[in-house]
Amino acid sequence: MFLRVSILVLIGFLCICVTTATAEEARVAVAANFLSTLNEIVMNFEKDTGHTVVVSAGSSGKLYAQVKNGAPFDVFFSADVKRPKLMEEEGLAVKGSRFTYAVGRLTLWSSDPDMIKEDGKAVLENGKFEHLAIANPVTAPYGAAAKKTLESLNLWDRVKDRIVQGENIGQTFQFVFSKNAQLGFVALSQILDPKIHGSGSRWDVPAAFHDPLEQEAVLLMTGQNQTAAKAFLEYVKGDTSRAIIERFGYGLP
Repeated sequence: MFLRVSILVLIGFLCICVTTATAEEARVAVAANFLSTLNEIVMNFEKDTGHTVVVSAGSSGKLYAQVKNGAPFDVFFSADVKRPKLMEEEGLAVKGSRFTYAVGRLTLWSSDPDMIKEDGKAVLENGKFEHLAIANPVTAPYGAAAKKTLESLNLWDRVKDRIVQGENIGQTFQFVFSKNAQLGFVALSQILDPKIHGSGSRWDVPAAFHDPLEQEAVLLMTGQNQTAAKAFLEYVKGDTSRAIIERFGYGLP
């Protein structure tokens, strides 16, 4: 009996040692619009695999620049197709590793539940707001989509003097959430986040008003031999992750 217990304890100890030895850490850079969604995926991934994930968020343009300057990320989740493709071409990412993980949706949002009662164009045209928040169109794909939407509505020249720019879509959301801006173009996923739960008022921008917000992920060269990084990218393609992505308002590829 003592021998059997000792063997079981030894087996348990060896299993723990093997798990500890094989568990790794993946360093992930993510576009700000996808941060809350990714955090939920990470929680499930860590529980299911024993690996850990360290997440850094920002605008796609800023994160791309950081990678070019040597930032030690293993995986990059961009809010566009352009930058992962550039990374492959420039030797910063593993060729053939990039894939579309989500299709974003842009929404015009106010934290005031009575602000947006009509369609978005009418709200923007009536001028009953002091500031309109958008992300930087140069570095943030959601900012570029917001500018394109305003141009499609023939409203860019009318509202451009009232625009306040966030460095990324996360900061843009905070401008509206804190009521420093009465309106803002943000990611639908931010409004469907359980912490916000659809509060305020919004107008979901028709996809025809801007270029598609296809979002790609890519394995960076620093992660090419990293087990956790490769496992995480595969996990994002799985059913558990896809269900989370869809729940946050994204389209699936």
